Amino acid sequence: MGEIGFEKILLILLIVLLLFGAKRLPEFGRSLGKGIREFKGSLGGVRDAINEPSTTPQDRVAEGRPATPPPAAADEPAKEPRRLIS
Repeated sequence: MGEIGFEKILLILLIVLLLFGAKRLPEFGRSLGKGIREFKGSLGGVRDAINEPSTTPQDRVAEGRPATPPPAAADEPAKEPRRLIS
């Protein structure tokens, strides 16, 4: 497969213009940019999680924290399921 040259990029842009129209192109570009920014942000969070030193249960106990975190909904009573048909 050949390299993407100026002519191919121009042809692709022309097809996109015909498909979406001139009014929708700025909206399309904004949503594409927002998606790319969110993707880069999530990659940064993953990178931070990877570089963060991992803690073992023994490390947590040595720091004075419980080895396993308590369940979040332990103090809430169980709810009755809603009945759709009487």
